[in-house]
Amino acid sequence: AAIDEASPSSPTNPLTSTPQNYYMWGTSKQGTIPLSLLHEGGGAAASSGGMFSGDEKIIDHPVSLNLDQSALSSFLGLDSNEDNANNNNDVNLEKIFCGATGTAMVLNDGRCFVFGSNKNGELGIGKGRKESEKPVHVPLPDPLAKASLGPNFSAFLTTEGDLYTCGYGGSVTNGMGCLGQGNMESYHTPTLVNSLVDDGCYASDVQVGEYSMTVLTTEGEVLTCGSGSYGRLGNLETIDQLYLEPVEMIAGDDVVQIAGGHAFSLALNKGGIIHAWGRNNEGQLGTGMGLAVDMYAMESLPRPIEGNLEGRQVVRIAAGHTHAAAVTSNGELFTWGMNMVHEPRLETSLLHTKIVDVACGQNYTLALDENGRVYSMGKGKTGVLGLASTKRSAYPILVEGIPADEKVVSMSAGWAHVACTTVSE
Repeated sequence: AAIDEASPSSPTNPLTSTPQNYYMWGTSKQGTIPLSLLHEGGGAAASSGGMFSGDEKIIDHPVSLNLDQSALSSFLGLDSNEDNANNNNDVNLEKIFCGATGTAMVLNDGRCFVFGSNKNGELGIGKGRKESEKPVHVPLPDPLAKASLGPNFSAFLTTEGDLYTCGYGGSVTNGMGCLGQGNMESYHTPTLVNSLVDDGCYASDVQVGEYSMTVLTTEGEVLTCGSGSYGRLGNLETIDQLYLEPVEMIAGDDVVQIAGGHAFSLALNKGGIIHAWGRNNEGQLGTGMGLAVDMYAMESLPRPIEGNLEGRQVVRIAAGHTHAAAVTSNGELFTWGMNMVHEPRLETSLLHTKIVDVACGQNYTLALDENGRVYSMGKGKTGVLGLASTKRSAYPILVEGIPADEKVVSMSAGWAHVACTTVSE
């Protein structure tokens, strides 16, 4: 669930002339964290100490990336081929998007490189490649604005508002149509969603789940496609949708932000109210669960999240695997889900500061305050809390590994790895 820096409602964007640093931490599996770019000491600290087998490495604290020209060009494989014609142009990193099992890097010229797991074709790097620790260039006709990398399929949104999808197309048992291509075929490279073009629709955001996709158009309309089970399409029926269709109940709502988890979605409207739909087995919708947790709990129509959020204006939302979070106009952070709380709970330990942004991964939450400091909470066994520990934290703790003279301006939370962008103060 990446936070798109280009989003108009995100915190103030840094000027492109401001020096930017990038920090990553968490678990690197199948190359999701570029270990070769970690600054000296990061690699040694990354040793998992036998906690995981195979290629999994845990980095439990923020480590900066070495992004000088030669290191970045070498990592991206640009030394001898496609950049020879552009030797006069510096190659700079613009954004990092962390997904479920993959990572996307976007350069200042809009080119996108992906790496990580490709077992379902979700990276769009061609047939027969189950993973890629080395970055692969994803050819798109326009610069990339956002990558939403899911466990089975992915979506790429260009600066022109065009949407490209790739990966697993679904099945009769899992649900069909998650790619929005009008069929249940799998696509091995990013393919334009023509139905949006035919309808004259431009996308401003996209969130992919396990077997469904949610899109926000530039007109403030929410569209869904894919598996209809557990009500994840928000249209009452639990039948699959092969094409992106409007979520009728919030059609006139003027939605400004969407967020999506494993099998649920959130939509924030201009009035600061969140609507939630989909699976609710761990309280991830924030609409309450009654007395019992039911594995079949769901909402098949968008339902407003009330409780402690009633009377407050929400300005940012985020969704993780089975939990979610919201930031209010007063800078308060609320969280819910993960089978712990079923309605929005105020994180009182952060009342000393003003929170401006939030990101959620698999069982953890990152909060950004107005001073550019990051706080983390949740399960830490994958190192995602960045607290130099793999212990759990029930409340937000300041991530101290980022230098005090640097200010975090954006965050991206994958299922088990994190990226943050900083600028020097």
